[in-house]
Amino acid sequence: MSRRTGNRAGFVAVAASAAFLALVVPRPPARAEAGPAGYSFAGGSARERASVRAALEASAFDWRVVPGPVTIHITRGGGGCFAGRGEIWLDSELLAHGRAAWGIVQHEYAHEVDYFLLDSKLRTRLERLLGGKTWWPDGRFRHDQYGAERFASTLSYAYWPSPHNMLLRDAHAEATAMLPARFRRVLDGMLADRLS
Repeated sequence: MSRRTGNRAGFVAVAASAAFLALVVPRPPARAEAGPAGYSFAGGSARERASVRAALEASAFDWRVVPGPVTIHITRGGGGCFAGRGEIWLDSELLAHGRAAWGIVQHEYAHEVDYFLLDSKLRTRLERLLGGKTWWPDGRFRHDQYGAERFASTLSYAYWPSPHNMLLRDAHAEATAMLPARFRRVLDGMLADRLS
């Protein structure tokens, strides 16, 4: 979720609170540990960081196209999962579920693809193709009606179409907004044009 997700309804409320707190409450400086593919970690145990790496490696998407840098904050305390440009927050409680959390990890990183590689023209085209009502979440619609959320969930599922991807079950309308093969063709074409 752009500033977002976890387990659906509860996570949406928690994420909204966490996003507000992230803007209001200053965070202590965290030691960032460098990782492959343009991201680094701030916080989290070795096991939690390994789970994030495994989630990104399970996807057929090449996350290295995101110019970043991206800092992945792993936090404790039920703050939910959400993303802002160049930063992702993942809840350690979610990561404790191992492979069951991988779709959410990919979803949050997909927001970085949006932030760094999409422009208004591409977002408008994707919003139409994915059936979103507007791109950025603004509180007017359900979570699954925002283009940014449909994009992130569809990217996660299209590049990791595993029955273990919890988005297929918990965010079905988002994750299946477009057939995986078609979405991959569309996005790969857009990014090839953008990166050339």
